[in-house]
Amino acid sequence: MQFSYLVTWVDADASARIAADDLARITAIVDATPALRRSRLYTPESADDYYTQDGPSPIFAMQLDYDTVFDLEAPIAAGGHLQALAAAGLPSLAGCRVEQQAMLRRPFPVADAHACVPEGALPCQFLVHYPGHAIDFDEWINYYLTHHPQIMFDFPGVREIEIFTRIDWLDAMPWTRVHYMQRNKLMFDSAQAITEAMHSPVRHAMRQDFEQFPPFTGSNIHHPMAARTTYFAR
Repeated sequence: MQFSYLVTWVDADASARIAADDLARITAIVDATPALRRSRLYTPESADDYYTQDGPSPIFAMQLDYDTVFDLEAPIAAGGHLQALAAAGLPSLAGCRVEQQAMLRRPFPVADAHACVPEGALPCQFLVHYPGHAIDFDEWINYYLTHHPQIMFDFPGVREIEIFTRIDWLDAMPWTRVHYMQRNKLMFDSAQAITEAMHSPVRHAMRQDFEQFPPFTGSNIHHPMAARTTYFAR
């Protein structure tokens, strides 16, 4: 599961939510995607970060993981399986801005990956993306990958760390392609666990490391989202 197709729906109305029927229809289409190894369907949550307040989370997002970039590209090609998703006519997502990006997924170790989520609840991920540009991207990404996830390891209650880096990819989807230079996702048991982690001493260590990054523009954007995860044996 080294390659991820990431799609985000952004509604101008911060209070908007995806309808249950639309979520069920998306789930059915995604679950039937050839060669898909893991799906993550995200809905908005709320948490507090000591350093950033980036506004409400997107109305919906998804992460589809594949073993190869060819597996990723096939369902988003002309006539591919996921064209059905673009043509589904989902009323609660009508009018949303939709962004897509394919990326290389890099998992990093955590001290305890065992989630403690109450029955009927969902774990929560802190989704972060860097929309700007580094003056020297090679220097920037080398520094980030050899410093920042090693500090993330110390967050209390972190269950998963994933860093996503750029690739070139092919698609025929009717959505806006974005080229964010990097993303990361941290999994916690709940939105409250995110808040506690983002007010811990580790968050201050993260900020100190952030201030040592090689020069770049655009800062970073943080959004907490509940995660529905499904694994596929294909």
